[in-house]
Amino acid sequence: MPPRQRQLRVALVQETNHGDTDANLAVIEQRIEQAAGAGAKLVLLQELHNGPYFCQHESVDEFERAETIPGPSTEKLSALARQHGLVIVGSLFERRAPGLYHNTAVVLENDGRLLARYRKMHIPDDPGFYEKFYFTPGDLGFEPVDTSVGRLGVLVCWDQWYPEAARLMALAGAELLLYPTAIGWDRNDSDDEQQRQRQAWILSQRGHAVANGLPVLSCNRTGFERAPGSDEGIDFWGSSFATGPQGEFLAEAAVDKPELLVVDVDMARSEAVRRIWPFLRDRRIDAYDDLLKRYRD
Repeated sequence: MPPRQRQLRVALVQETNHGDTDANLAVIEQRIEQAAGAGAKLVLLQELHNGPYFCQHESVDEFERAETIPGPSTEKLSALARQHGLVIVGSLFERRAPGLYHNTAVVLENDGRLLARYRKMHIPDDPGFYEKFYFTPGDLGFEPVDTSVGRLGVLVCWDQWYPEAARLMALAGAELLLYPTAIGWDRNDSDDEQQRQRQAWILSQRGHAVANGLPVLSCNRTGFERAPGSDEGIDFWGSSFATGPQGEFLAEAAVDKPELLVVDVDMARSEAVRRIWPFLRDRRIDAYDDLLKRYRD
């Protein structure tokens, strides 16, 4: 007999940048109220949701955006979680100490408690994504968070390209993988190249769902954000989505507009899928030592 269904209604808040922290948090507050009204018990926000994606350039002035955790934003999200009785996963620029900063996800319980934080482990340094200038790599490891809605494996954006991160969360008992994200196109790329990039992003995360037999939530920004002092920028491609444990789409947001994506996820289905696709059982852990090497020369 298959496991009984255990439905969890989740909401992904796909938004544009509205100019400053107060404006962005005001919109987030509205979206969370709408999500709660639709019956959601878990809300996932996009990466660095308080402001613009400032990593398009390198400037020491941008460090003024960072804040402590706990701090003003966690207090705001905590109050919203408590008010609406839902779990919130947010994404903040953390000021840990003078000169030490992280790209950090936070998990707020439905009673307002700050349950945990996850510091982004993989930090990119590419044109338009100069994150190594700002963020110290995470040091908290890949540890799921036990919440009232299940054990959440929270990762952040660039982490989504690494099967090791998803697998380690799964091996620690995560029931759901969540990715706050900020990714988009360079408008100078051809249409074909843009679509290849977007599809690769989607396929990578659907692959994590399949390989680990887990549902996945990925929440991206949308809209064009100009790089400071330039006419160039990033056209964030939205496309926030939820998949089931076989990589099947449960819901997908638009490419080019804000959207509140509300979807039901069957949290019990992973066990049924893993019974027919027992990938964890068949892992050859006796033969994987070389995974600890940078490259096999």
